[in-house]
Amino acid sequence: MACSLAELCVCAAAEAFRGEGETMVTSIGLVPRLAASLAKSTFAPGLMMTEGEAYLVSEPVPVGPRGDYRPKIEGLMTYERVFDIIYRGMRHAMVTPVQVDRYGQMNISVIGDYARPKAALLGVRGYPGNTVNNANSMFVPSHDRRTFVAGEVDMVAGAGYNPARWPGGRKPEFLDLRRIVSNLAVMDFQGAGNAIRVISLHPGVTFEEVQDNTGFALEQTGGLGETAAPTARQLGVLDRLDPHNLRATVFKGNPPGRRAE
Repeated sequence: MACSLAELCVCAAAEAFRGEGETMVTSIGLVPRLAASLAKSTFAPGLMMTEGEAYLVSEPVPVGPRGDYRPKIEGLMTYERVFDIIYRGMRHAMVTPVQVDRYGQMNISVIGDYARPKAALLGVRGYPGNTVNNANSMFVPSHDRRTFVAGEVDMVAGAGYNPARWPGGRKPEFLDLRRIVSNLAVMDFQGAGNAIRVISLHPGVTFEEVQDNTGFALEQTGGLGETAAPTARQLGVLDRLDPHNLRATVFKGNPPGRRAE
């Protein structure tokens, strides 16, 4: 079915939450939020969502101006309770790092040398605690070698599968990197030794293109195919979740999900 690249990415990212039970979702950014909301609205009703307002809601709150819409509140999720959830490992975060390396280590802190950076960004925020306590997935809107870097990220803000960075050389018990959705492909960490593996290519994209835009070697799943197009039902749900079509602003020019031949 015809769709935009943003809609393709949202539906692919929603799959990261398939099989989750009563899990709290932290979705940072428009695509992750729409992805989690789509999952809760279609196949993962047990997801717990707050939309950043300290209340649990029974249905995802639409993005953008709400007009007469009122959130359907069903419980309270205070800052204190959020940490209870984190430390019990009952959360799945989907974030957008600035850099990712072959270990899945993420950076949102600085570009360049930490002592004299080219750019100072957000700091590490909650990435250290998130990555050692909960499942994490990523949305990366620009798949290139500046984002998927050779070597290590400039500053390790989020833990990954790099034994040299593990305290005492032991893997953090709850380290669990799940899925990466970029503007070119969908990836997971199920390669040899948790290597990043391409599991689907967006329509019109080749594996060679993905590899050329990545600073480290990628694996690929057997029978590598296309990322599934959204269904009519999914697009209808997205129209309700995003009534002002903010998703059209994710990629410049709002390109189609299937690249022109």
